[in-house]
Amino acid sequence: KAQRMRHWVMDYETLANCFTGVFEHYKTQETEIFVIHDLQNDLPKFISFLQENINNKEWHISYNGLAFDAQVTHYILDNYFLWKDLEGCEVAAIIYKYAQRCITKSNNKEFSDYPAWKMKMGQIDIFKMHHWDNAAKRSSLKWIQYSMDWQNIIDMPIHHETLIHTQAEINTILEYCVNDVKSTKEIYNRSHSQVKLRKELTKEYDINLYSASEPRISKEIFGYFLTKKLGIPKRDLKQMRTYRETIKVSDIILPYISFTSLEFNVLLDRFKSLEVNAYNLKGSFKYAIEYKNVKTHFGLGGVHGAANKGVYEPDDDMMIMSSDVTSFYPNLAIKNQWSPGHFPKEEFCDQYEWFFEERKKIPKSNPMNYVYKIILNSTFGLSNDDKSFFYDPELCMKITINGQLSLMMLYEQIMERIPGAIALLQNTDGVETIIPKAFYNEYMTICEEWEDKTNLNLEHDQYQKLILGDVNNYIGINDWVNVDITKWREIKEKQPHYLFKVENDKFSFAPVKLKGRFDFHDLQLHKNKSKLVIPKAIYHYFVHNTLPEEYLETNKNILDYCIGGKSKGDWKQVARKIKDGVYHEEDLQKINRYYISKNGVKIVKVNKTDQREIQLEAGRWLQEVFNDIKIQPKWENYDIDKKYYLEAIEQEINGIIDVSSNQLKLF
Repeated sequence: KAQRMRHWVMDYETLANCFTGVFEHYKTQETEIFVIHDLQNDLPKFISFLQENINNKEWHISYNGLAFDAQVTHYILDNYFLWKDLEGCEVAAIIYKYAQRCITKSNNKEFSDYPAWKMKMGQIDIFKMHHWDNAAKRSSLKWIQYSMDWQNIIDMPIHHETLIHTQAEINTILEYCVNDVKSTKEIYNRSHSQVKLRKELTKEYDINLYSASEPRISKEIFGYFLTKKLGIPKRDLKQMRTYRETIKVSDIILPYISFTSLEFNVLLDRFKSLEVNAYNLKGSFKYAIEYKNVKTHFGLGGVHGAANKGVYEPDDDMMIMSSDVTSFYPNLAIKNQWSPGHFPKEEFCDQYEWFFEERKKIPKSNPMNYVYKIILNSTFGLSNDDKSFFYDPELCMKITINGQLSLMMLYEQIMERIPGAIALLQNTDGVETIIPKAFYNEYMTICEEWEDKTNLNLEHDQYQKLILGDVNNYIGINDWVNVDITKWREIKEKQPHYLFKVENDKFSFAPVKLKGRFDFHDLQLHKNKSKLVIPKAIYHYFVHNTLPEEYLETNKNILDYCIGGKSKGDWKQVARKIKDGVYHEEDLQKINRYYISKNGVKIVKVNKTDQREIQLEAGRWLQEVFNDIKIQPKWENYDIDKKYYLEAIEQEINGIIDVSSNQLKLF
């Protein structure tokens, strides 16, 4: 009979004279708890457990475990035999000192003592896997607890330098540690498909990808194929880079780039005159043009422009066209035979194109479709990452500069050749425009000519309505699509924010695109989900014609009203209240969940160095700290201050529809 696998979700707490370790089975409630302290010294039992993990090939699942918990594990395994005559607190002090060293090394971005390939038990690091160690996505476990509506957001209540003396203090540490393990397990369960995918890739390519972020998957698999294609060892490939001092932009602009309007020719001249520092690309070039009453902004990274805020709903003679370039950045490289300077162009582009063509053959339901998408999209970003063997900043500039200029050629032709065309959006890989229906064929001709010239492909959609905040924040309602009832039900279950209708036994749906601050559907955990009731109310107003006050009457989900407040570094949060004429102040955690209430506290961020203060919610608003979710029997018991949410919703809506008074109107 096959042995049941006993992998463990785990977490350590290391204090000056106390060590705790909590392990929970990844599928069941089975739990193992270890304490190393004078009051309870589980070191022999703990070592026995770890040896059993190794012997049975049991894995450890953690949050930031590769840089911390797994380092501590292996340090203990390598040194425990030296500690047999020491007291529990003395052992804990040694572990604590090493743990602090691990934290320092991690903060300084130094290599760990124990790389993954040296580890004695398999590791799945959820933190690494989701790329939450990346600057743009950086998220603590506490923040992810807030994002996934975890029951109890608890900060470690005892400072790590504190000397522990009582069993009650140990129990407090364990309560915190158990909460972290259970929340890590919940993230793991939500990541099941991603873990499964990494397991299959690890098996297929014989590369440990269990804790790999998407960019690392891209590097490893593309690298796997390149080593075979180029006949070079992996270790040599990983050292390859192309370093450049400067990039002369006139040398990299594609020969087909041309414009007819004065505005875009001036833009082209500006780009051609550029010579950029290859080591300092970000933000080093900014330029804007006013064209057809729309301001469009350019940089080295991309283009964005938008018409004025508003609700754009064409009449019977007009239509909103949306055209996006298929896999834009990868195809720019493939079609123009661009590669990092250190790779042969033909071999690199052949391999890159192979991923693109293979992806087209694979249904979206197949995980490999997603893998190839990662490879195609990540490779461009890695061309500007000096830690990647794709590094060549000139390749990055070729793609981004020619990408925005190519797209502007399409935009300009639409606006110049179609009478009455109205520009709405221009962004990275697509344009949205209102055109007369009578010129639809001309629009498609312009697109086909552009495709012939650029050797790229466009995908087209039509919007029945566009609610525009700005270039990054809008709601787009596509035209109706007829489907059979089975598909209709499946879409309705997966995309409840779409529009659905049944007429004359015909089943139709209209996709609804939610962008930026208007997006409340299927948010990634590292993103800020605060005040979801606001984008939901805006959506219901513009899509379903529901007044905000009516919507607030129907939304009884307290978590939609919650807000996440975080403080870093020298800042702390305090709650202040005057009760019965007496001033009260209470220290809060670094991360707090709260909502706006009629009789709450005032949460203030205070700088511990210079005592500067910042109110989390400026003005008259009070907050109710809600770190531990307590469901009230009656909605009124929450004492929510609806005026706060209503004002925010109305301000957003009025900004879009340009209503001068506070009286909202349905169009």
